Amino acid sequence: MTFFLPEQLPQWISLLLIVMATLTSAVTAALGVGGGVLLLAMMALVVPPAAIIPLHGMVQLGSNANRALLTWRHIDWKLLAAFAPGVLLGAWLASLFLVQLPMQFLQLTIAGFILFLCWGPKVPPLALGRLGSFLAAGATTFLSMFVGATGPLVAAFVKQQHQGDRFRTVANFAASMSLQHLPKAVIFGSAGFVFADWLGLLVLMIVGGALGTWLGLKLLARQTNRNFSRFFNILLTLLALRLIWQAFS
Repeated sequence: MTFFLPEQLPQWISLLLIVMATLTSAVTAALGVGGGVLLLAMMALVVPPAAIIPLHGMVQLGSNANRALLTWRHIDWKLLAAFAPGVLLGAWLASLFLVQLPMQFLQLTIAGFILFLCWGPKVPPLALGRLGSFLAAGATTFLSMFVGATGPLVAAFVKQQHQGDRFRTVANFAASMSLQHLPKAVIFGSAGFVFADWLGLLVLMIVGGALGTWLGLKLLARQTNRNFSRFFNILLTLLALRLIWQAFS
């Protein structure tokens, strides 16, 4: 197996990343969110900076697509139909601005929206309709090209759409994030990132993520909607507080 691992990393680091992809996919499938940010934090410690966002995006694409496939009966196709055009717009805008945006501002903005969507007043129906979904998709896709940590923001938005149904929350978050990560291959590939150098590691991390998703969905089935919603809000709040801490550290 080590024959397929990238030369840029020690083999034990590559194996650790495969294990982490499995565990973090299980976390997201069981709790609804959090695994992608945990994996990003780990990759930031051991992966060359220029490779972090492209690799993380492809691993998350595989993990979310697999989770969406396993929960396809719970997907809100009307939500996806409104979300997809926004993803294309956000990705196109990001391709025009592949520069380093003010990280502190982005982190505080994302954290603020997450906390508002979790604990603020109920969002008006208009904001959750086709236009709101389109705008949310565009904004979060644009931001994800630079910070790679907009999953909690998308999760908070999806939660507003499907409160009280844990499987619909997990399914639609997975489907939305699959759409959001898909353009990264094109954008970073055209910007010069050589995915072929990392292909073996990517494939093994995606396979590990599929195993983690299967285990996590088994745990999800054992929960109640009430407990899931409570854990979901707490975890999103912790992720938002982490972003605030990062912004001021």
